Amino acid sequence: MRTATIAALAVTLPLGAAPAPQSDDSLIARGFEHFYNLEYDQAIADFRESTVRRPKEPAAYNHLAQAILYREMLRSGALETELVSGNNPFLRRPKMNPSPEDQRQFDEAIARSIKLSQARLKEDARDTRALYALGVAHGLRANYNFLVRKAWRDALRDATAARKLHNKATDLDPAFADARLVQGAHEYVVGSLPWQWRLLGFLVGFRGNKDEGIRLLSTVAEKGRINKFDAKVLLCAVYRRERKPGLALPLVKDLIARFPRNYLLYFELSQMYSELGDKQQALGALDELERLRSSKAGGFTRLPPEKVCYARGTVQFWYRDFDEALENMKKVAARADELDLNTAVMAWMRLGQIYDLKGQRQPALAAYRRAIAMAPESDAARESQRYLSRPYRRAGVKG
Repeated sequence: MRTATIAALAVTLPLGAAPAPQSDDSLIARGFEHFYNLEYDQAIADFRESTVRRPKEPAAYNHLAQAILYREMLRSGALETELVSGNNPFLRRPKMNPSPEDQRQFDEAIARSIKLSQARLKEDARDTRALYALGVAHGLRANYNFLVRKAWRDALRDATAARKLHNKATDLDPAFADARLVQGAHEYVVGSLPWQWRLLGFLVGFRGNKDEGIRLLSTVAEKGRINKFDAKVLLCAVYRRERKPGLALPLVKDLIARFPRNYLLYFELSQMYSELGDKQQALGALDELERLRSSKAGGFTRLPPEKVCYARGTVQFWYRDFDEALENMKKVAARADELDLNTAVMAWMRLGQIYDLKGQRQPALAAYRRAIAMAPESDAARESQRYLSRPYRRAGVKG
């Protein structure tokens, strides 16, 4: 499995795309170096070339499919754990709208991977690599069904198939620690679903267990060879969701050291410090991010400055620095049409909340209406709708 940021588990269900057995392949290694650093165009080019060089290798098509999917996730803002909110975050994802060409390429890559894996299993039903690759393909399709098609049942069905295939792989080879990644993620995700979802026919007999999921992910983080970093990514998502940022902090620092051009990791670091009650460190992480962006360091030139303003304004908002938060959110809202939809609608809602807390009701109403108009079906828009009739309030803050 390969994930780009800590949002991987928070985004949806188990996926995965481990490298081909030839893990020292320089083209694959370079592709994943780009992938982890959010350089998806370059990663896609490398992975597409790998399918040309090894047209019968199912893992190569999994690499390509995942890079296509994650490029769209980055564009839509779906790789940010600010989206992890509410009681059922696994069922509260914004729908993405990839181009028809991206959809076609994704579907073709997954279909090719499945066909090649199944052909190998017909020759040898105990081929653990083929079982693993087939499970990865189902996991990737689960993500796509969930995020793009909003086909939740199909997504869960594919995720369940991925888990069962990887269970077979580890039954055959108990030392195959990397194959336990999807198992751990699936244990945790299903254990976090509302009870009614667990009554679906294909989940009968599998309740999921959050603690067991964490244990399995920790095992992969410690003993995995090809999925070590992915397990750390997923553990960060789990610890964030479980309100244990102190456990996630060393993991994200390690990831930043390993993938220094992944700017989303700095946002994660800031949020973790914020949740730990360390405002200065939270803002300091954003200061470093802005320094890298302003110095035009590799990879950071792609980061819109308004994204940093949004993150800074969010920290200030929660720490009740409303004047500073207001100025930052104004900057974001002024460029909302040029940002991903999630950041844009959240900025307008947050702006309204700040105005309400400052006792400025009319500009608050105007901001809420902008949030609603921008994405009427979003959670932020629905929340903003409530504030039209009753001002936003927070304990200990007088508006």
